[in-house]
Amino acid sequence: MARCVPGPTDRVVVVGGGLAGLSAGLHLLGAGREVTLLERDTTVGGRVGTYAGPGYEIDSGATVLTMPELVTEALAAVGQDTDTVSPPLRMRRLEPAYHARFADGTTLAVHSDPAAMAAEVTRAFGPDEAQRYRRLRGWLERVFRAEFDTFIDANFDSPLDLAGSRTALTDLTTLVRLGAFGRLGPRVARMVHDPRLQRIFTFQSLYAGTSPAKALGIYGAIAHMDTSMGVYFPDGGMRAIAESMAGAFTAAGGRLHLGAEVTRIEYAAGRARRVLTSDGAGHDADAVVLTADLGGAGALLPPSSRRRRPVRHSPSAVVAHGTVPVEVSRHWAGSGHHTIDFGDAWARTFTEITARRGRGRLMSDPSLLLTRPACTDPGLRLTRDGQDHEPLSVLAPCPNLDSAPLDWAALGRPYVRELLGVLERRGYVGIAEHFRVDIVDTPQTWADRGMSAGSPFAAAHTFAQTGPFRRGNLDTGASNVVLAGCGTTPGVGVPTVLVSGKLAAQRITGPFPGRAAEQLD
Repeated sequence: MARCVPGPTDRVVVVGGGLAGLSAGLHLLGAGREVTLLERDTTVGGRVGTYAGPGYEIDSGATVLTMPELVTEALAAVGQDTDTVSPPLRMRRLEPAYHARFADGTTLAVHSDPAAMAAEVTRAFGPDEAQRYRRLRGWLERVFRAEFDTFIDANFDSPLDLAGSRTALTDLTTLVRLGAFGRLGPRVARMVHDPRLQRIFTFQSLYAGTSPAKALGIYGAIAHMDTSMGVYFPDGGMRAIAESMAGAFTAAGGRLHLGAEVTRIEYAAGRARRVLTSDGAGHDADAVVLTADLGGAGALLPPSSRRRRPVRHSPSAVVAHGTVPVEVSRHWAGSGHHTIDFGDAWARTFTEITARRGRGRLMSDPSLLLTRPACTDPGLRLTRDGQDHEPLSVLAPCPNLDSAPLDWAALGRPYVRELLGVLERRGYVGIAEHFRVDIVDTPQTWADRGMSAGSPFAAAHTFAQTGPFRRGNLDTGASNVVLAGCGTTPGVGVPTVLVSGKLAAQRITGPFPGRAAEQLD
């Protein structure tokens, strides 16, 4: 059985009100613990939070939701569901999940339904490629099934633990047979031949912080979540997930403190005893779940845990948030809720943004993500000067501050203007003139919020930082402090941070009541 926090664990303090902290808090409450959750901001959500613009709100972080059942699982831990929770949570499946636009003018609607996607691939790339797509889809699904329960949704203490489990060995053998420990890009290229279609199933490696040419095939599981299992969007925006989870948490008796920045944790005899906040308050704790970015959170851990080997961080992003008149955006052909606009220089782009220390460069031929949430939820529109406007976010991957220590205070706004010029030339007519940019996030703004190397995507999933080699959730230097969030296991992304909160809770409670014990065979 995976190790658990020793000693009493009746009172738990969770540091951080993002999805990982809320997930941990709900699962802990469901297991009978007394839980206090401390969030330094005035709203919950963390990296799935909210920005307030003039007359509107817009998501400040993640915009892609997959595996919504992980949200409902957390709500169910305290006897709630999406209808009973306050505020109610409605998560709509997007069809298509994405729109893709390529440099040669080709467009592709990415459908989760296999028949609809095969028909779209036939339209864009021909029937032979559609057959190859079906084979690739099957491969991605087999990788996901062999990987999720055993290696993502489970605690383990070392790679050696896996060798003692028949289930783990069976799944590991399956992954080896599937070639999932080879490189993702070449594996996908052997199954679908058109380079444009290959990008649809490999761009997700950016979430893992590596290029498709270097990412392991096991990260095909992310592509399966994105392209086969469905992409969802909650009414009101991604921030509604955190708001509903927080509502369930407080309704179940959890204590939620907003504007409570943790400044120090007091330790005695190798255990955390008390969590102190900037307002002078103190919270006694039998156990602590720490979800803050591991760069900033290091100062909260015992000194012995701070001396670690260097971490290689994922690339960062520049994100421009604002509004655009609907009369302008409705003419953008091939655009929808999520639009990935691919540049032509695919391999070079990854080389530029994932380069080692001091060698990173801005994309010379940008690939960009445009998010228009009002395409799904028209209630997000606003009226200004008698004209309908919709929220718009434009995301450009870029090097982190280790890779390229650029002066983003001076560069941020000019770079956004340059990107909008690129989009204007690609057919988004009017975006350069009419997109009102209210907020710009850069690697420096991420760093100012305590995110290591100015990256919101945490530690890259290189081989040495993935699976059992990633920083474990008990690797804290204190016997009763557990990590959760994207910097620890299982990794980066909305589904994985929800899982990380659940796994952190299980380190404190042991296997949840009513579930089979998670133990090695």
